[in-house]
Amino acid sequence: MNVTVAQMKANLSEILRKAAAGEEVLVTKHGKPFVQVGPHKPVAGSLPRIGAFKCQIKMADDFDELGPEWDEYIK
Repeated sequence: MNVTVAQMKANLSEILRKAAAGEEVLVTKHGKPFVQVGPHKPVAGSLPRIGAFKCQIKMADDFDELGPEWDEYIK
């Protein structure tokens, strides 16, 4: 579907409904492509940020204890 900027302004709600339903909308300005509007497409294979590695990372109980090889550095 091709619309002009003026048509987009006048019919924004209707055009956005069509785009959300899957129709690609090309908005033109002075006869040239200006912007393309379409449905949101989630990135395939992306992980949610919060909790993405829950229960997958293990930390040793003594992770913050330095061995004897560090004695000369912590004096």
